[in-house]
Amino acid sequence: MPITVQIRFYEELNDFLKPEQRKKPQFKKLDHKTTVKDIIQSYGIPHTEVDLILINSQSTGFDHQVQDGDRISVYPVFESLDISGLTRLQTKPLRQLCFVADVHLGKLARNMRLLGLDVNYSNTYTKADLLEQVAVQKRILLTGDRQLLMHNIVQRGYLVSSSNPDRQIKELIHRFDLGQQLKPFTRCLHCNGLLDQVAKTAILDQLEVKTKQYYEDFVQCRGCCKVYWKGSHYTKMETFIRQIIDSVPPPDEKTDGR
Repeated sequence: MPITVQIRFYEELNDFLKPEQRKKPQFKKLDHKTTVKDIIQSYGIPHTEVDLILINSQSTGFDHQVQDGDRISVYPVFESLDISGLTRLQTKPLRQLCFVADVHLGKLARNMRLLGLDVNYSNTYTKADLLEQVAVQKRILLTGDRQLLMHNIVQRGYLVSSSNPDRQIKELIHRFDLGQQLKPFTRCLHCNGLLDQVAKTAILDQLEVKTKQYYEDFVQCRGCCKVYWKGSHYTKMETFIRQIIDSVPPPDEKTDGR
């Protein structure tokens, strides 16, 4: 039996819609009952971008079966508003977050590793590789592919819309509230492994003549054994890191109580 529902999307979710659909209620006719998740994704909005759904002013989950005449309000991920008493759909784990990035996000992945964030990346990853890591390792998917985020296996993800790497990393930190998880110079830029202090005598055979002559402090990746030191690019990386950290509001400015 055909049914009709009213649906409205709020804030940045409107960016996914056609201009004529934005910031106003839409009436959608359906041939049969379905879930609110299916309706939302029919507008091209990945479920990972949604944090709150109200149906007839009551919060609900993605699997709710809509009824004729339902009024649906859909909200994006909240970072500063406390909605703890409602059915929040994008839970915030207490553990350290880990990510996997698609093949188009190499610069973002490098910047994340520079800041100490755990992100798997390879320019050879297939969609199957990404979904496997999402399913098995419980990583948050970072991608510019809207359809990939709509896959049922993806519980948490982020649609990277900006092409500017500096803007990408700032938006990511804001979206997942990563300010307290930043630990610069603790991960390998090449493989994402953790870095440890290493004695110069233990890696002499890996160093060029001038590096041996001018540098004394080194760290080495636990995974690929790549060696790092404070060379000519260090000051530039420090400046970038400081810029990013300065853009993150301190904890006492957050109002959501998390």
